Amino acid sequence: MSPTTGTTTKTEKSETAQTAEGTETVETVEETTVPGAASSAEAVRAPSLAKSVTSAASTASPPAEASPPYRRRAPSSTARVRRAALWTVRRLPYLLVKGATKSAAIVALLLLWETAPRLGLVDRTFLPPFSEVADAWWGLATDGQLADNARASLARSFSGFGLAVAVAVPLGLLIGWYRPVADLLGPLLEVFRNTAALALLPVFVLLLGIGETSKISIVVYACTWPILLNTISAVRNVDPTLLKLAKSMDLSAPRLFQKVILPSAVPVMFTGIRLAGAVSILVLVAAEMIGAKAGLGYLINASQFNFAIPQMYAGIITISAIGVTFNQFLVAVERRLSSWRVPVGG
Repeated sequence: MSPTTGTTTKTEKSETAQTAEGTETVETVEETTVPGAASSAEAVRAPSLAKSVTSAASTASPPAEASPPYRRRAPSSTARVRRAALWTVRRLPYLLVKGATKSAAIVALLLLWETAPRLGLVDRTFLPPFSEVADAWWGLATDGQLADNARASLARSFSGFGLAVAVAVPLGLLIGWYRPVADLLGPLLEVFRNTAALALLPVFVLLLGIGETSKISIVVYACTWPILLNTISAVRNVDPTLLKLAKSMDLSAPRLFQKVILPSAVPVMFTGIRLAGAVSILVLVAAEMIGAKAGLGYLINASQFNFAIPQMYAGIITISAIGVTFNQFLVAVERRLSSWRVPVGG
């Protein structure tokens, strides 16, 4: 008798079981062998097994949630302060040596100024010791006289300086970039730039009077030329390679000025601006000595006439301090505007 070929079939039955956790439906699978259907047994068994696996997975507990990715915690304010303090402590010897090196010449000059009159090397009537000048400066500062005169001088100087920057920088860009404008204004600029500002001071006084207008105008005239000439030179000396690259990218004229010409011209332009800052104070002091009722130049001139020599030197020191402070401010602005530059040592 030959072996009988059969097919195993599954019959699913659902039974309801009462458990402690509630009513649960349990599916049972019964297998029945059907003769002559061996080839279709696997086809019936596959979906049934998949269905049972799915039901078992549904009753299983849900998978645990994935832990969030690791994020680097930002340092607290205390850690930042501690780090900054540690950096300062490590660089403190270097900073002290650098500060001592920069101030050594000034300290030596003050020591010479203090000792030379006391040792009789110079007449202390005309060059009093530095300590007497410091006392006179403190006296002028406490009674408000120094502040009033410095305020008047700074108002005139900064007004003329600001007007000169507003006029000279755009004009220098036009003359440096557009050749027809340079050909038109070039001869006129050559005539006036070689005329000293103080030589024209009587002309300004005659035309504009002895008030504030003539003083501010002479400052504008004196400050215009350093800014204008350095701006023209800066624009004309822009790297031609940068201009070719910008033109190959089809940049418009405003974008070319913004992205290429102005950044390249900033260092040379600020050289002229710093020179103009020093000129604004020097020319103003000279103008105030001729005709003014307030200002540092007036203070120096009046102290000389009254033979108050310590007060005269106090006014001179104040002018020097203002000039140094203003120059350092311009240097900081230049560094901010030209931060894209790579240092030579880098």
